[in-house]
Amino acid sequence: MVQQSSMLTNQTVTIAIPVYNEAAHIEPVINGFINQQYPSLVEILIADGGSTDGTQDIVNKIAEENPKVKLLHNPQKIQSHALNIMLKEAKGDIFLRADAHCIYASDYIEYCVQALLESGALNVGGAQRFVAKTAFQAGVALASRSILGNGGAKYRDTSYRGFADTVFMGCFWRKDLLDISGYNTECKTNEDAELNQKLLRKQVNAIYISPDIKVWYYPRSSPQTLWNQYFKYGRGRYITSRNHPHKSPLRTKLPAIGLSLLIIVGLFTLQLGIVYTLFLILFVLGIFLLESIRLTWQYRKDFSQIFWRGSDQDIPHPIIRSFSCLISLIIMPIAYTTGGYFQLIRHKFFRVSGW
Repeated sequence: MVQQSSMLTNQTVTIAIPVYNEAAHIEPVINGFINQQYPSLVEILIADGGSTDGTQDIVNKIAEENPKVKLLHNPQKIQSHALNIMLKEAKGDIFLRADAHCIYASDYIEYCVQALLESGALNVGGAQRFVAKTAFQAGVALASRSILGNGGAKYRDTSYRGFADTVFMGCFWRKDLLDISGYNTECKTNEDAELNQKLLRKQVNAIYISPDIKVWYYPRSSPQTLWNQYFKYGRGRYITSRNHPHKSPLRTKLPAIGLSLLIIVGLFTLQLGIVYTLFLILFVLGIFLLESIRLTWQYRKDFSQIFWRGSDQDIPHPIIRSFSCLISLIIMPIAYTTGGYFQLIRHKFFRVSGW
């Protein structure tokens, strides 16, 4: 537990959680923040995009017992809109953006506030630590530890401490968010990275990552939902890159560069014969397969401690973990790049600037 001081505990905090159909997760997330006992937590705002699974009933029941909890409605059903609705409503000096698909350390609020005070940054957060309850989630979690799955992003490095270009979720001074007009509602995804680009315009060392801030994230649980997620990420990244053409980090362009080169080489080998093309495909698949095996082997002894949050009886076999990791490593860059190209075509050929 971080050592408390009057300056730390006097900072009023609003927690903001955008949700849609999160009945399976929202109650422990809200109660977890309430139980942290941070003395200057003034409110927990939940902006719901029209859930049909009972999420709103759960939030309202908690709100009846704890007046700090408040349900807001997000008729646009878009996360950036939800965050702006909560930003407008927020009373705390600090705006802590949270997610329903996460587990938060018991000292999460305190370490966020401490990092914000000590770093001088405009936005702070911790590494995105992936955890799993299913076999496919286990594969995604392992893939997140590979440069093929994370692109070398600093917010995926659990030991990194220092400034970066973006961070997982974030904790801000509310006045700074208001100064830049909050989140860009043109973005249905990637709104965090786009917001951080605006903060970096305001201050060079605006984004800070601390390994003391610990949060664990449950990824998508099927290949289809992972594809949909990364396809949307690619679309959102294109919009961010268009709005900030000179600020986008190289790692966000590498999947598109790599896939484009692979297609060009593939077309060239096709001219030489189908055998050469098949060899190229097998060679690339072999790289991903070796990486998935390497990751499974690297974390074979501490997999359950680092990644697994299900029952001990349900821990997937290493072969299954490797296969799920392989599928994840293939889906992530291809879906991300496809989404980016899709948005580029919409923009360049159909003159559609937004989503």
